[in-house]
Amino acid sequence: MAATPSPLAPSSRSAPSPKSANPNVQQVVLGDIIFKTWYPSYYPEELVGRDIDRLYVCQWCFKYCRDVVPFLAHRKLCRAREDHLPGQVIYSKGDFSINEVDGEDHQNLSLFAKLFLDNKSVFFDVASFNYYLLAHNAPDGPHSEQQPQIVGFFSKEKMSWDNNNLACILIFPPWQRKGFGKILMGISYELSRLEGRFGGPEKPLSELGRIGYLKFWQARVANAILKTRNKTTLSIEEIAETCWMLAEDIISTLKEMDDVLGTKRRNDGSLVVSKVRVRDWVSLNKVDLTAPVDEEGFAEDYVVEAEE
Repeated sequence: MAATPSPLAPSSRSAPSPKSANPNVQQVVLGDIIFKTWYPSYYPEELVGRDIDRLYVCQWCFKYCRDVVPFLAHRKLCRAREDHLPGQVIYSKGDFSINEVDGEDHQNLSLFAKLFLDNKSVFFDVASFNYYLLAHNAPDGPHSEQQPQIVGFFSKEKMSWDNNNLACILIFPPWQRKGFGKILMGISYELSRLEGRFGGPEKPLSELGRIGYLKFWQARVANAILKTRNKTTLSIEEIAETCWMLAEDIISTLKEMDDVLGTKRRNDGSLVVSKVRVRDWVSLNKVDLTAPVDEEGFAEDYVVEAEE
């Protein structure tokens, strides 16, 4: 089990060797945790400066201060601490919940996220996106107050002509490598299901993004194939109808799964996948097929309108 970062201790998560300009904020204090940044953000110079060693950020509303005294004063009075997390709770299961918010109303979160994303749209195009915040309520978490902690989020276009169900995704460094990214990916595909259309992440994917998605896709596709009863083979279209993935993503995933795809085709020319080959691949690679998201975890009153 990964160790939980201790209060005021630096996080051990390493940066992904950014190629862009050096960060204008070297370290952030998110609540009680100090960790390094990866990329520059657009914090106002008149409030933050051009290059500072440490920026203090509220873990509930993401308001920022360059000095510790006003930061501590804000934490005592922060309305987000006393109230519930922002937005509508659309999903809740176990220690996790997802809140849907309008990106236009959360500039402070966008500024914070930019420190770890080499993507300008997370700041400049926020009005076109909804954010889906992942909150973790861990009884042994690093924050003494024990309120739910936002540990990451993904953004999604309010209207996508390319069937993108996710634009940017970020798990904050202290909570990375814990499987939380799979929850956000799973939510994005459940939103596709609720919208009634196949979807996938905005492309091109970064190198790290492709690695993460490939692992997620492999488990999702394998699970979709193996849970289909009364069939020994399935077409790509049938798999897509089960997991709401784009056909191109399913094919590219199967090609990475060591001869699972094969060369067999149906009379109409569609590719066919053998359940036996998939089952052998899962066993050989010890793939966990447990779904990261439970359909029953969505709020009963949450309704997604399909885009025209």
